[in-house]
This record gives sequence, C-alpha cells and structure tokens, in this order.
Amino acid sequence: MLAVCLVYRLVTFNSFSTLILCKQGFLCYLCTKTDTALKTKGQKKDKINVITLGCSKNLVDSEVLLTQLKGNGLNAVHESKKDDANIIVINTCGFIDRAKQESIETILRFAEAKEQGEIEKLYVTGCLSQRYKDDLEKEIPQVDAYFGTRDLPLLLKKFKADYKHELVGERTLTTANHYAYLKISEGCDRPCSFCAIPLMRGKHVSKTVDEILQEAKNLVKNGTKELILIAQDLTYYGLDTVKQRTLADLLKQLSDVQGVEWIRLQYAYPAGFPLEVLDVIAERPNICKYLDMPLQHGSTKQLKLMRRGITREKTEDLIATIRAKVPNIALRTTLIAGHPQETEADFEEMLTFVKTMRFDRLGVFAYSHEENTHSHSFADDVPAEVKEERVDTVMAVQEDISAALNQEKIGKTYKVLIDRKESGYWIGRTEHDSPEVDNEVLIDAKNTYCRLGDFVQAEVTDSTEFDLYATVSSKVK
Repeated sequence: MLAVCLVYRLVTFNSFSTLILCKQGFLCYLCTKTDTALKTKGQKKDKINVITLGCSKNLVDSEVLLTQLKGNGLNAVHESKKDDANIIVINTCGFIDRAKQESIETILRFAEAKEQGEIEKLYVTGCLSQRYKDDLEKEIPQVDAYFGTRDLPLLLKKFKADYKHELVGERTLTTANHYAYLKISEGCDRPCSFCAIPLMRGKHVSKTVDEILQEAKNLVKNGTKELILIAQDLTYYGLDTVKQRTLADLLKQLSDVQGVEWIRLQYAYPAGFPLEVLDVIAERPNICKYLDMPLQHGSTKQLKLMRRGITREKTEDLIATIRAKVPNIALRTTLIAGHPQETEADFEEMLTFVKTMRFDRLGVFAYSHEENTHSHSFADDVPAEVKEERVDTVMAVQEDISAALNQEKIGKTYKVLIDRKESGYWIGRTEHDSPEVDNEVLIDAKNTYCRLGDFVQAEVTDSTEFDLYATVSSKVK
C-alpha cells in the first residue's frame, strides 16, 4: 500500500524565505512511502545512507565521507535505492533559494521517517547546515546533529569513527569510475556581491600539489580516465600559499600523470585570469579544449554592482584572447538575470553580449536575494516573474546558438568518451562537454557495441539543439 501525503504545513525560518512544504513527502517522487516493518535497534548492523544535494564540490565531500566511514569498517552507501538504511546523512546545499528549498524538503522528509520509526538516526551536514545551523536546530529538532562544511572529524565521532589520515587522497567514487571530480581548493576570497559561498565555505585554501597529484594517481589506479578540476575559483590556486597563481604549473604536473587521458577545467574566474594557463591547454593534448568561466552578466554597470572586478569590454577582450590562443576551445558560462537594479537596458545589453559571444554552453540563474551578502543591501527590485522571463529569453537565444553550432559539427569526427547506455543508445561526450550539464553524443546501440569508459572515434551524422547523433568509425586504444 502507498500512503499518499495530502496534508500541507507552513514552515517558516527566521533568516530565509517562508516555504510551503508537504508534511510527509514534499515532491511527487518523495510523496509516497511504503508500509514496511519498523526497524529496531540490534536486528542488524547499522547501514548509513549518504544523500548529496547541490554541486560537484559537495559530491566530492560525500565521497571523502564515504571513504572515511568505510575505512572505519562501517557499512556506508551513497543514495541507496533500497529502503534498508537505518542512519541517514544529508549533505545539503545552501547556494540559492531553490537549492535551499530542496535541502529543507529532504531534511523534513527524513525527519518524518524518523518520527515514524523508519530510520533511527538523522544527521545533516554541508552548506545549508553551515549557514543556518541555529535556525535548523530550532525548526527541525528531529535531526540528531547538524555539522558545517569543515566538520568531518566531528561527524565521524558520531559513528565512533576516527578521521584516518592514511585515507587522505583516497575516494569512494559515486560517479562512473572513468571520470572523477578533483577539488584543488576550498572556499573563496572573491568579493562577489551576490554570492554567499564564502559564508558557507570560508576563505580560499589551496590543497598542496603533492596532495592533488597523489589523489589523481589513486583515481587513475582505480580506472579514472578523465579528471574534472573543480574549485570555487581555479585561477586563484596558489595565491594563498606561494603568493602567485600556479594553476598552469599544476596542470603541467597533472598532465604528466600516466593514464590521465582528459583534464577538464571548471569554474575559472575572469578577473586576473592567468593567461599562461591557455598556453598549457593549447600544448597538452590530454587537457580538454574546454573552459567553464562563469561571467554573470554582460553589462558593465551590473558587473560593477556585482563586484566582479571586470568590465564588459575587458571580458570580451579576454574571450578573444582565449579563442586566439586555443583554437576550437569550447567556452561554457553562467549568467544571472534579475540582479538588483537590472534595468531593461541592462538586460538587453546582456542579451546582445550572448548573441555576440556565441558561447558553446550557457546556463542562466534567476537572481536569489541572499542575506548577509552585499547585494542584499539593495532592494530586490526585479519581480520574480520578470526574472524568469529574462531567464527564458536568454535560454531561447542560446538554444538557437547551440543548434547552429551543433549543425556545423555534422560530418566531423570526434573522440568520444562513453558514459552510459540508455534508451537504445550509447551516451558519450566529446572533450567539449562536461558530464550532466553539457551536450551529449548519442550512438545507436542496435548495430554498435561500446564499452562504458572507452573512447571511440565517432562521426556526427545529425544534431539537435543540445545533442549530437553519431556513428562509430573506430575504437581508440
């Protein structure tokens, strides 16, 4: 029998928006629960289910947590589809309103499960918990303990587990083995007016080169072929330790690691971009011709309000330099629509910027008014419906750009990494695409056999706005 939730309640937090939440399930796929026998302590060994919300940086944190739990002999899994875990750990996101709402809904869902006796312990960690711990403790007391983003040793103590230093650099991957996110730093020193990340993640802290190289070697040893470098700002790497930007040197050393076939860069900051990085990308064949650089806006006035440290003109010059130094590079960016004081003229300027720059990949967020940020001191004066209209308008323009760029790829052959098989197709990616957020290559599985994690040479035969269709011409050894 399925018990369908019909009752709603209003949950109000002192420091963030009031949310209408479902009492028992919250989302359509969460709004049901099976009538299973209640678990009782001592029937079987504890099983810990770790649930990750938010970005790839959170995913890496969960993978480290899983490694430490398993290293202490505990039974820990990631987002188990079986309803047999008696302990839940939720790694939350607190970036923008929608992410916070998803995190709150997930916590409430498992708080209800605990009240019903379906789980025994519930722990919450991550960005939302770091930022709103006091409010959460008051509003959702069913949670056994809340932890911040750098409280891993304290969380482990709840399981009578030690933080094992010998496991530093080891990872329990939650992705397919052939690709992995590699976090090179934590936190952020940038003063962006709209962003609450420094409140949740703290100041920028670069990992040592030795730590990063050891982690990369461990990943390769376990079958990883693609390393996706992540940080709040990759380009800041080294400034806090050796007082200069050393991302280029790090890339050279990672590129030399035997078995690394692709290295991908995500989350580069435009102001002060170290141009020597482009030379390394251009000269090293195993560094993808790809760069994810969130630009946030195309209006100099808005960029100044956002405290981005760059103008539209300097941004355009930087993009021209990147494309000149690394021909055929794919540029991905993200923008914000509806920041305070964004006029129709500002928005039209951003739209013109998008049309002119013709980004290969682009995403847009509606501005989220985050307390304790500089932008929060401004009135949130762009109505929500206008923000969403502007998001839709930008994405419609980008859809046309993406369709045209993909059309140009027909007849060309690309090296493709096979990620999965789905709905009769092998699904892969070129070096110009990051997992889950970018275009995919679809290869008909009826007459072609591929292995997950293998590279193939594939000729593009057709395209849509965000996907390519291809046939395999050869396997890559």
